[in-house]
Amino acid sequence: MEETASVTSTHTSRSGATLGWAAGLTLTAAAATLGYAAAVERTLYEVRTETLPILPPGASTLRVLHLSDIHMVPGQRSKADWLHGLAGLKPDLVVNTGDNLSHRKAVGPLLEALEPLLKVPGVFVPGSNDYYAPVVKNPLRYFAGPSIPPKEFERRDLPWKDMFSAFGAAGWVDLTNRSQSIGFRNMRIDFTGVDDPHLDRDRYAGYPSGSSTSAEAPHLRVAVAHAPYQRVLDYFTADGADLMLAGHTHGGQVCVPRYGALLSNCDLPTWRARGLTQWDHEGRSVPLNVSAGIGTSRFAPVRFACRPEAVLLTLTPRLPR
Repeated sequence: MEETASVTSTHTSRSGATLGWAAGLTLTAAAATLGYAAAVERTLYEVRTETLPILPPGASTLRVLHLSDIHMVPGQRSKADWLHGLAGLKPDLVVNTGDNLSHRKAVGPLLEALEPLLKVPGVFVPGSNDYYAPVVKNPLRYFAGPSIPPKEFERRDLPWKDMFSAFGAAGWVDLTNRSQSIGFRNMRIDFTGVDDPHLDRDRYAGYPSGSSTSAEAPHLRVAVAHAPYQRVLDYFTADGADLMLAGHTHGGQVCVPRYGALLSNCDLPTWRARGLTQWDHEGRSVPLNVSAGIGTSRFAPVRFACRPEAVLLTLTPRLPR
Protein backbone atom coordinates (compact mmCIF):
# COMPACT_ATOMS: atom_id res chain seq x y z
CA MET A 1 0.00 0.00 0.00
CA GLU A 2 2.86 2.29 0.69
CA GLU A 3 4.19 1.67 -2.84
CA THR A 4 0.76 2.41 -4.34
CA ALA A 5 0.48 5.58 -2.31
CA SER A 6 3.92 6.63 -3.47
CA VAL A 7 3.04 6.16 -7.15
CA THR A 8 -0.23 8.09 -6.77
CA SER A 9 1.55 10.95 -5.07
CA THR A 10 4.15 11.18 -7.86
CA HIS A 11 1.41 11.22 -10.54
CA THR A 12 -0.49 13.99 -8.72
CA SER A 13 2.68 16.01 -8.36
CA ARG A 14 3.44 15.75 -12.06
CA SER A 15 -0.15 16.67 -12.99
CA GLY A 16 -0.01 19.68 -10.72
CA ALA A 17 3.28 20.75 -12.27
CA THR A 18 1.82 20.41 -15.77
CA LEU A 19 -1.25 22.42 -14.83
CA GLY A 20 0.90 25.06 -13.19
CA TRP A 21 3.13 25.27 -16.27
CA ALA A 22 0.08 25.57 -18.55
CA ALA A 23 -1.48 28.26 -16.36
CA GLY A 24 1.79 30.16 -16.30
CA LEU A 25 2.10 29.92 -20.06
CA THR A 26 -1.48 31.15 -20.49
CA LEU A 27 -0.88 34.11 -18.19
CA THR A 28 2.35 34.93 -20.01
CA ALA A 29 0.58 34.82 -23.38
CA ALA A 30 -2.25 36.98 -22.06
CA ALA A 31 0.22 39.50 -20.66
CA ALA A 32 2.12 39.57 -23.95
CA THR A 33 -1.11 40.09 -25.90
CA LEU A 34 -2.22 42.89 -23.60
CA GLY A 35 1.22 44.50 -23.84
CA TYR A 36 1.08 44.34 -27.63
CA ALA A 37 -2.46 45.75 -27.70
CA ALA A 38 -1.55 48.60 -25.34
CA ALA A 39 1.95 49.51 -26.49
CA VAL A 40 2.09 48.52 -30.15
CA GLU A 41 -1.12 48.08 -32.12
CA ARG A 42 -2.89 51.19 -30.85
CA THR A 43 -0.14 53.26 -32.52
CA LEU A 44 -0.02 51.33 -35.81
CA TYR A 45 -1.95 54.03 -37.65
CA GLU A 46 -3.05 53.28 -41.19
CA VAL A 47 -5.08 54.80 -44.01
CA ARG A 48 -7.87 52.65 -45.41
CA THR A 49 -8.72 53.53 -49.01
CA GLU A 50 -12.07 53.05 -50.72
CA THR A 51 -13.43 54.00 -54.14
CA LEU A 52 -17.10 54.77 -54.69
CA PRO A 53 -18.71 55.60 -58.08
CA ILE A 54 -21.51 57.79 -56.69
CA LEU A 55 -20.93 61.25 -58.17
CA PRO A 56 -23.15 62.69 -60.91
CA PRO A 57 -21.97 61.79 -64.45
CA GLY A 58 -19.31 64.21 -65.63
CA ALA A 59 -18.31 65.35 -62.13
CA SER A 60 -14.64 65.60 -61.17
CA THR A 61 -13.20 62.98 -58.82
CA LEU A 62 -13.48 63.99 -55.15
CA ARG A 63 -11.09 62.81 -52.42
CA VAL A 64 -12.78 62.74 -48.99
CA LEU A 65 -10.73 62.18 -45.83
CA HIS A 66 -12.87 60.70 -43.04
CA LEU A 67 -11.51 61.26 -39.51
CA SER A 68 -13.14 59.92 -36.37
CA ASP A 69 -12.52 59.18 -32.69
CA ILE A 70 -9.16 60.91 -32.35
CA HIS A 71 -9.55 61.01 -28.54
CA MET A 72 -6.60 63.38 -28.21
CA VAL A 73 -4.62 63.56 -24.97
CA PRO A 74 -1.67 65.96 -24.43
CA GLY A 75 1.67 64.30 -25.10
CA GLN A 76 0.51 61.91 -27.84
CA ARG A 77 3.32 62.87 -30.17
CA SER A 78 3.14 59.93 -32.56
CA LYS A 79 -0.59 60.42 -33.08
CA ALA A 80 -0.14 64.15 -33.62
CA ASP A 81 2.67 63.65 -36.12
CA TRP A 82 0.64 61.07 -38.06
CA LEU A 83 -2.43 63.33 -38.17
CA HIS A 84 -0.26 66.23 -39.32
CA GLY A 85 1.07 64.11 -42.17
CA LEU A 86 -2.38 63.21 -43.51
CA ALA A 87 -2.39 66.48 -45.43
CA GLY A 88 0.03 64.73 -47.79
CA LEU A 89 -2.94 62.71 -49.06
CA LYS A 90 -4.21 65.96 -50.62
CA PRO A 91 -7.91 65.53 -49.76
CA ASP A 92 -10.49 67.83 -51.32
CA LEU A 93 -12.74 67.57 -48.27
CA VAL A 94 -12.39 66.50 -44.61
CA VAL A 95 -15.30 64.92 -42.73
CA ASN A 96 -14.82 64.68 -38.96
CA THR A 97 -17.34 62.45 -37.16
CA GLY A 98 -16.53 63.38 -33.58
CA ASP A 99 -14.94 62.21 -30.32
CA ASN A 100 -11.91 64.41 -30.89
CA LEU A 101 -11.05 64.93 -27.22
CA SER A 102 -10.19 62.78 -24.21
CA HIS A 103 -8.71 65.44 -21.89
CA ARG A 104 -9.52 69.01 -20.85
CA LYS A 105 -6.18 70.26 -22.16
CA ALA A 106 -6.39 68.49 -25.51
CA VAL A 107 -7.82 71.25 -27.72
CA GLY A 108 -4.44 72.89 -28.31
CA PRO A 109 -2.63 69.64 -29.26
CA LEU A 110 -5.60 68.63 -31.44
CA LEU A 111 -5.60 71.88 -33.41
CA GLU A 112 -1.82 71.73 -33.82
CA ALA A 113 -2.07 68.19 -35.19
CA LEU A 114 -4.89 69.12 -37.57
CA GLU A 115 -3.42 72.46 -38.63
CA PRO A 116 -2.66 71.52 -42.28
CA LEU A 117 -6.05 69.81 -42.67
CA LEU A 118 -7.90 72.84 -41.30
CA LYS A 119 -6.85 74.61 -44.51
CA VAL A 120 -8.96 72.08 -46.45
CA PRO A 121 -12.76 72.48 -46.68
CA GLY A 122 -14.40 70.38 -43.98
CA VAL A 123 -17.54 69.47 -42.05
CA PHE A 124 -17.94 68.05 -38.55
CA VAL A 125 -20.34 66.64 -35.95
CA PRO A 126 -19.58 66.02 -32.25
CA GLY A 127 -19.44 62.83 -30.22
CA SER A 128 -19.98 62.32 -26.51
CA ASN A 129 -16.22 62.62 -25.85
CA ASP A 130 -16.25 66.10 -27.28
CA TYR A 131 -18.70 67.15 -24.58
CA TYR A 132 -17.62 65.00 -21.63
CA ALA A 133 -14.32 63.52 -20.51
CA PRO A 134 -14.23 59.73 -20.25
CA VAL A 135 -14.58 58.15 -16.82
CA VAL A 136 -13.15 54.94 -15.39
CA LYS A 137 -15.52 52.01 -15.97
CA ASN A 138 -15.43 48.26 -15.73
CA PRO A 139 -14.38 47.23 -19.28
CA LEU A 140 -16.51 44.07 -19.06
CA ARG A 141 -19.58 46.33 -18.88
CA TYR A 142 -19.30 46.91 -22.63
CA PHE A 143 -20.19 43.29 -23.33
CA ALA A 144 -23.57 43.82 -21.66
CA GLY A 145 -24.64 46.37 -24.29
CA PRO A 146 -23.89 49.92 -25.50
CA SER A 147 -21.97 52.03 -23.02
CA ILE A 148 -24.01 54.28 -20.75
CA PRO A 149 -23.20 58.01 -21.00
CA PRO A 150 -21.86 59.47 -17.75
CA LYS A 151 -24.46 60.44 -15.16
CA GLU A 152 -24.88 64.08 -14.29
CA PHE A 153 -22.65 63.85 -11.19
CA GLU A 154 -19.93 62.05 -13.18
CA ARG A 155 -19.78 64.51 -16.04
CA ARG A 156 -16.63 66.52 -16.49
CA ASP A 157 -17.24 69.01 -19.27
CA LEU A 158 -14.66 69.31 -22.01
CA PRO A 159 -13.90 72.64 -23.79
CA TRP A 160 -15.95 71.68 -26.84
CA LYS A 161 -16.99 75.28 -27.50
CA ASP A 162 -13.34 76.25 -28.00
CA MET A 163 -12.93 73.37 -30.44
CA PHE A 164 -16.12 74.27 -32.33
CA SER A 165 -14.99 77.91 -32.57
CA ALA A 166 -11.58 76.91 -33.94
CA PHE A 167 -13.10 74.54 -36.49
CA GLY A 168 -15.55 77.23 -37.56
CA ALA A 169 -12.86 79.89 -37.81
CA ALA A 170 -10.96 77.58 -40.16
CA GLY A 171 -14.05 77.28 -42.36
CA TRP A 172 -15.23 73.83 -41.33
CA VAL A 173 -19.02 73.61 -41.33
CA ASP A 174 -20.82 72.60 -38.12
CA LEU A 175 -23.49 69.98 -38.98
CA THR A 176 -24.81 69.55 -35.43
CA ASN A 177 -28.51 68.99 -36.19
CA ARG A 178 -28.00 71.20 -39.22
CA SER A 179 -27.77 71.02 -43.00
CA GLN A 180 -25.79 73.03 -45.51
CA SER A 181 -24.83 72.96 -49.18
CA ILE A 182 -21.26 73.47 -50.40
CA GLY A 183 -20.22 73.96 -54.00
CA PHE A 184 -17.37 71.82 -55.32
CA ARG A 185 -16.16 72.55 -58.84
CA ASN A 186 -19.05 71.68 -61.17
CA MET A 187 -21.36 70.13 -58.58
CA ARG A 188 -23.07 70.76 -55.23
CA ILE A 189 -22.81 68.67 -52.06
CA ASP A 190 -25.84 68.78 -49.77
CA PHE A 191 -24.82 67.85 -46.22
CA THR A 192 -26.96 66.92 -43.28
CA GLY A 193 -25.76 65.95 -39.81
CA VAL A 194 -26.94 65.25 -36.29
CA ASP A 195 -25.70 65.67 -32.75
CA ASP A 196 -24.50 62.47 -31.08
CA PRO A 197 -27.19 59.75 -31.22
CA HIS A 198 -25.40 57.93 -28.39
CA LEU A 199 -26.52 60.79 -26.13
CA ASP A 200 -29.99 60.88 -27.76
CA ARG A 201 -29.24 64.38 -29.03
CA ASP A 202 -29.98 63.71 -32.69
CA ARG A 203 -32.62 66.02 -34.16
CA TYR A 204 -32.77 65.48 -37.88
CA ALA A 205 -32.95 68.72 -39.89
CA GLY A 206 -33.29 67.18 -43.36
CA TYR A 207 -31.39 68.46 -46.39
CA PRO A 208 -31.17 72.08 -47.59
CA SER A 209 -34.31 72.88 -49.57
CA GLY A 210 -32.60 75.03 -52.22
CA SER A 211 -34.46 76.41 -55.21
CA SER A 212 -37.34 74.78 -57.05
CA THR A 213 -34.89 73.43 -59.65
CA SER A 214 -32.04 72.46 -57.31
CA ALA A 215 -32.74 68.73 -57.71
CA GLU A 216 -32.02 69.04 -61.43
CA ALA A 217 -28.48 70.38 -60.91
CA PRO A 218 -25.58 67.91 -60.36
CA HIS A 219 -25.43 67.20 -56.65
CA LEU A 220 -24.55 64.63 -53.98
CA ARG A 221 -26.29 64.07 -50.65
CA VAL A 222 -23.99 63.22 -47.71
CA ALA A 223 -25.22 62.37 -44.20
CA VAL A 224 -22.94 62.54 -41.15
CA ALA A 225 -23.32 61.24 -37.58
CA HIS A 226 -21.01 60.17 -34.80
CA ALA A 227 -22.75 56.98 -33.64
CA PRO A 228 -24.35 54.84 -36.38
CA TYR A 229 -27.57 53.86 -34.64
CA GLN A 230 -30.04 52.13 -36.94
CA ARG A 231 -32.79 54.72 -36.48
CA VAL A 232 -30.39 57.40 -37.73
CA LEU A 233 -29.25 55.40 -40.74
CA ASP A 234 -32.90 54.69 -41.57
CA TYR A 235 -34.00 58.32 -41.65
CA PHE A 236 -30.87 59.34 -43.58
CA THR A 237 -31.58 56.61 -46.14
CA ALA A 238 -35.30 57.35 -46.41
CA ASP A 239 -34.52 61.01 -47.12
CA GLY A 240 -32.29 60.25 -50.10
CA ALA A 241 -28.72 60.08 -48.79
CA ASP A 242 -26.09 59.03 -51.34
CA LEU A 243 -23.38 58.41 -48.71
CA MET A 244 -23.40 58.06 -44.91
CA LEU A 245 -20.34 58.50 -42.68
CA ALA A 246 -20.00 57.61 -38.98
CA GLY A 247 -17.53 56.48 -36.29
CA HIS A 248 -18.01 55.68 -32.58
CA THR A 249 -17.56 51.89 -32.79
CA HIS A 250 -13.73 51.88 -32.71
CA GLY A 251 -14.19 48.93 -35.07
CA GLY A 252 -14.84 46.83 -31.99
CA GLN A 253 -11.41 47.91 -30.60
CA VAL A 254 -10.58 44.41 -29.34
CA CYS A 255 -11.43 41.94 -32.09
CA VAL A 256 -11.04 38.23 -32.73
CA PRO A 257 -8.74 37.49 -35.68
CA ARG A 258 -10.67 36.11 -38.69
CA TYR A 259 -13.94 36.81 -36.90
CA GLY A 260 -13.98 40.52 -36.24
CA ALA A 261 -15.72 42.74 -33.71
CA LEU A 262 -17.49 41.37 -30.66
CA LEU A 263 -19.42 44.59 -30.09
CA SER A 264 -20.23 47.87 -31.81
CA ASN A 265 -21.20 49.95 -28.73
CA CYS A 266 -24.58 50.69 -30.36
CA ASP A 267 -27.30 48.70 -32.10
CA LEU A 268 -25.33 48.37 -35.34
CA PRO A 269 -24.60 44.71 -36.21
CA THR A 270 -21.02 43.89 -35.28
CA TRP A 271 -20.06 42.88 -38.82
CA ARG A 272 -20.69 46.50 -39.82
CA ALA A 273 -18.53 47.94 -37.01
CA ARG A 274 -15.76 48.82 -39.41
CA GLY A 275 -15.57 49.37 -43.14
CA LEU A 276 -17.72 50.16 -46.15
CA THR A 277 -21.06 48.35 -46.41
CA GLN A 278 -24.46 48.97 -48.00
CA TRP A 279 -27.36 50.02 -45.76
CA ASP A 280 -30.79 48.99 -47.03
CA HIS A 281 -34.04 50.63 -45.98
CA GLU A 282 -37.40 51.10 -47.70
CA GLY A 283 -36.10 49.89 -51.03
CA ARG A 284 -33.01 52.09 -51.08
CA SER A 285 -29.40 50.97 -50.65
CA VAL A 286 -26.83 53.53 -49.49
CA PRO A 287 -23.06 53.18 -48.92
CA LEU A 288 -22.21 53.42 -45.21
CA ASN A 289 -18.63 54.01 -44.12
CA VAL A 290 -17.92 53.35 -40.44
CA SER A 291 -14.43 54.32 -39.33
CA ALA A 292 -12.61 52.23 -36.74
CA GLY A 293 -11.27 55.51 -35.41
CA ILE A 294 -7.84 56.83 -34.58
CA GLY A 295 -7.68 56.74 -30.78
CA THR A 296 -9.21 55.17 -27.70
CA SER A 297 -10.45 56.32 -24.33
CA ARG A 298 -7.42 57.13 -22.20
CA PHE A 299 -8.77 54.67 -19.63
CA ALA A 300 -8.85 51.80 -22.15
CA PRO A 301 -5.75 52.40 -24.32
CA VAL A 302 -5.71 49.06 -26.14
CA ARG A 303 -6.43 47.77 -29.63
CA PHE A 304 -6.19 44.20 -30.83
CA ALA A 305 -6.77 42.96 -34.40
CA CYS A 306 -8.24 46.40 -35.06
CA ARG A 307 -5.67 49.00 -36.06
CA PRO A 308 -6.46 52.72 -35.79
CA GLU A 309 -7.38 54.30 -39.10
CA ALA A 310 -8.30 57.29 -41.16
CA VAL A 311 -10.27 56.61 -44.34
CA LEU A 312 -9.62 58.13 -47.76
CA LEU A 313 -12.71 57.83 -49.95
CA THR A 314 -12.20 58.50 -53.65
CA LEU A 315 -15.58 59.43 -55.11
CA THR A 316 -15.89 59.01 -58.87
CA PRO A 317 -18.75 59.60 -61.35
CA ARG A 318 -21.35 56.88 -61.63
CA LEU A 319 -22.13 55.43 -65.03
CA PRO A 320 -24.89 57.22 -66.94
CA ARG A 321 -28.24 55.43 -66.75
